Amino acid sequence: MEIKEYKTVNGFASAQITEKKSRFIANAANAENEEQAREFIACIKKKYYDARHNCYAYIVGENGECQKFSDDGEPASTAGKPIFDVLKGCCLTNTVVVVTRYFGGILLGTGGLVRAYGKSARLAVESAGIAQMMLIREVLIKCDYSLLGKLQYEISQKGHIINDIIYTDKAELTVICKYDEAESFAKNIINTTNTAAECFIKEKRFVKIVDGKIIQ
Repeated sequence: MEIKEYKTVNGFASAQITEKKSRFIANAANAENEEQAREFIACIKKKYYDARHNCYAYIVGENGECQKFSDDGEPASTAGKPIFDVLKGCCLTNTVVVVTRYFGGILLGTGGLVRAYGKSARLAVESAGIAQMMLIREVLIKCDYSLLGKLQYEISQKGHIINDIIYTDKAELTVICKYDEAESFAKNIINTTNTAAECFIKEKRFVKIVDGKIIQ
């Protein structure tokens, strides 16, 4: 089944907390595949080469089909799993988080470790922000200028987004539609204008939406 929407972080971000003199540095980033996730983990480990632990979790694939986490020497399920639970709890995919720990000399216990790794990972994700990836198809509409106002109203009423307007001998509107709605939208425009407008449906692609706005 083809995925039409998924959530991921909106880019790289980091966060840091201190618990009983132990420092936890969380770094979150996008990863389109497992190779990118592993490269990011290796980069963080190289940066913090002198840290005792670099624990991580990642989920990649539009279906979230590739999932992995590591405690990197911490007691079992006290580090990688809490980080992973943050990703799952936020319904994220194509996301990797690495939490680096500099030991402060005071043992935190299993509960303390779970809370610290989970909290730092959550703060990094919150700092990055969450983006919604939506599968869309753009519909290019060519029409006479006399129809422009009518079409703009029709498009707004249907909840679609005008991504661009080019003014040549005709008005050319590029409209972003959800993948499943593109064909019916194009037919509606043609019917609304009594075939006076031309519609061309482009190839499908994903767009990023943050706070209700499309990020190009």
